[in-house]
Order: sequence, then C-alpha cells, then structure tokens
Amino acid sequence: MSDLPRKAVTRTARLATLPLGFAGRATWGLGKRIVGESAEIVGRELQQRTAEQLFKVLGELKGGAMKFGQALSVFESALPEEVAGPYRAALTKLQEAAPPMPTRTVHAVLRERLGEDWQRLFLEFEEQPSAAASIGQVHRGVWHDGRAVAVKVQYPGAGEALLSDLTQLSRFARLLGPLIPGMDIKPLITELKDRVAEELDYGLEAEAQRTHAEEFSGDPDVVVPGVVHQCEQVLVTEWIDGVPLSEVIADGTPEQRDRAGQLLARFLFSGPARTGLLHADPHPGNFRLLPGGPRGADDWRLGVLDFGTVDRLPEGLPASIGESLRMTLDGDAEAVYDHLCAEGFVKESIELDPVAVLDYLLPIIEPARVDAFTFTRSWLRNQAASIADPRSPAHQLGRQLNLPPSYLLIHRVTLSTIGVLCQLGATVRLRDELESWLPGFVPEDEAYEEQEEAEAAEGA
Repeated sequence: MSDLPRKAVTRTARLATLPLGFAGRATWGLGKRIVGESAEIVGRELQQRTAEQLFKVLGELKGGAMKFGQALSVFESALPEEVAGPYRAALTKLQEAAPPMPTRTVHAVLRERLGEDWQRLFLEFEEQPSAAASIGQVHRGVWHDGRAVAVKVQYPGAGEALLSDLTQLSRFARLLGPLIPGMDIKPLITELKDRVAEELDYGLEAEAQRTHAEEFSGDPDVVVPGVVHQCEQVLVTEWIDGVPLSEVIADGTPEQRDRAGQLLARFLFSGPARTGLLHADPHPGNFRLLPGGPRGADDWRLGVLDFGTVDRLPEGLPASIGESLRMTLDGDAEAVYDHLCAEGFVKESIELDPVAVLDYLLPIIEPARVDAFTFTRSWLRNQAASIADPRSPAHQLGRQLNLPPSYLLIHRVTLSTIGVLCQLGATVRLRDELESWLPGFVPEDEAYEEQEEAEAAEGA
C-alpha cells in the first residue's frame, strides 16, 4: 500500500549500510594516510563522506530514520565549517522534504479515513505534496467552505517504521556521535522513541494546535493556523504562506534573520507561559516568516507549524531554570551549586567545586549576559569543542553533572533552538524574552513591582 519500507528486515538492512559504510571509509582513510596525506585532511574527508551517506539514507527512509536526521540537523552549526559546508544542503532537505508516497497511497488513506466521497470535502486538492516529513506528508487544498488548507496524511506503517528505525539507530549511537561534537546521541534517540505514540496521534496534535491557535489568535508576532478537521491518519489545518526558515537561513536579509531569531526566542519562552505547552520540534521546516508584522508591511511575523510533539507544562517552564540562570548571572557560585543539588542536577554521591561549576556555566549562558547577542556558528562550535575535548575541564565537569528526566525534552528544545539561531546568525535580545516569560528569572519582589507599575500605567 505504501512506498515507505515497512518490513523491519528491509529497513534494518538499509540502516545497516551506515556502520558498514563507516568501516569502509575508515579503511579508505587508512590507505590515504599510508600514501602520505595528513591526518587532518583525511579526517575531514572521512567525516564529509560519512555525513553525506548518513543523511542520504535517513532522508530516503522517512520514519524514525528521518525523524532522527531532522533532530540532528539543527546541530549542524556545531560542526567545523569545512565539514558542515559540503552537506549543509542535505541537512536543509531533511528539514523540508522527503521522497513522496504515491498518489494511490494518499487516496487510499483519504478514502479509508474520510469516506469514499472524500473528494467532495475539497473544492481543490493538489496531488503533488507541498512538504513531506518523517511520518506524513502535506498536500495543499481548498476546503469545501473556500478556506485554503494543509492536508496532512500519515504514512501507512509509520509507527512500525519509527520504532524499528530508532531501535536500530540506537545500536549505532557510538558511531554516529562524532558527527556532532559534544553531543551524546543515545539519549536523543531514546527521547525520540518515548515520543513515538504521541506523535502518531493526530488527535493529540490537533488538540495542541487548537490550544496554540486560540491563544495566539490576533497576536502581532506569532501565527498558528487553526484546525479545520481531524481524524485518524489525517489532519486538516488552515494554510499559511510565508518564507520557510530554511530559506531565510540560506538567503535571508540581516533584518529577516534578526526578526526571525527574536520571534523564535519569544515563541520558545512565551509558548509554555501562555498555553502550558512547549513546542518540541523546533527545526526550520516548522517555521515560516509572514509579512505584515506590528510595524507594517515591511515587518514580519512568525508562522508556527507541526504540533505533533509537545511537552506538557501546566505551570509553564520550571521556575528553577530561571532561578538558577539568575543566580549564575549574579555570579553567586554557592547559591547556584546549592540550587543545582536541590533540583537533582548534581547527584548526592558527587561533590563538585561550586566555583568550577559556575565557570562551566558562564560561557553557556553568555547570550543572556548582554542586552543583545549575535548567535553565530563559530560561537556554537567553540562551545561544542570545549565540551567535547576530553582534556578540557568543561568536559570533565560536564560528565559529572546530571540531567533529571523531567528536563530532558526542555533541554533538547533549548539546544535545538540555539542551533537554529546560530544557523540564522541572528542578533537577539534574549534577555528581554527571559525577563518577560521565564518564571524565576526576575525575583518575585521585582516582578510584583513591575506588574503594579504596568497596571498603574494602564489605569492612567
């Protein structure tokens, strides 16, 4: 019924070409060394060839393989430029598209889920998909009431493919790790596996999208398309035009880059505060720049898509994040250390030097220490290289810190967003967003005074 390779043996065989390919290239690299080429040049060529094959296979397989590739793609900024450059285009393709499933398969799903006369629901339906991703693809259409819509159709067998791929990829985690310095691949794959059932449930996705669409209705900065219709394997939402963030990354003006970065940071921190949900899939394919922001036709708004993966945070982001960040900015090593111990970031069996912990955190929170910070690939590469270098104090200390399970998804979303900001090269007033939306970042007495002043100003 589908061109998505569903049988575990088929998909496993395709994924098994990855470590075999790695081994073959390692032999090739040894041969190059024997004939006299430098280790640096050989290593760079080896990494380029490995990455090219990795993302080609992941993109072709869709399912969990492509999901992993999309999650990995936002960390491209952490790679050395001479390695990242040759396959940046392949990463961008993973963010936006994958080979489509046949028209007959799309029609079969729509017929099964919407009824034999499904075509009567649409005034128009484009057979060619406008986007294809890890578990489904999107077709543009016109609903029977005249609204332009996006029709998301889930691949048959997507659940089986997701679990099979991610299980197989977890076995290769140590081989894949060197592609992103300083990043432990296995927890990323485990977390993706934990979210499989939720992402396959279009009912949960529709609920999360409705919540966002209602909260951000009329918002001057953020646009979330409303849900038109939902059933198993099919989700119909309002269509929004705009410039994909991947295009802004490739060819955007400085003004577009900065505006996109500011709005992305604003959505990251304001979303949980306003909806109790954290959009947990922040790769560029899920965002658009739309003209017509609060400053007129030359301004921009941020369109947000795909609510298949969210973190449910009824109280918003944990206040402990804002409190520890504020203490770190204040340079209070003892307070930071005590707070991290209380929250489980330092296990009871381990004792660390509070000053060393503060020194470890300060470079990471640099964007929050200034009024405006320019996120760059070189800055992120330096951060990643420091953490990845086994000889560095940062590497040694980082291995001793613990990430409590409740913070895993928040941590990944934050890192992914920073990766996108670095791809944009955006200058962002991050501190403004933290003060406005992050619980605990502004001390309670100061926050209360600011609220009173704001209410008095409104009354006047």
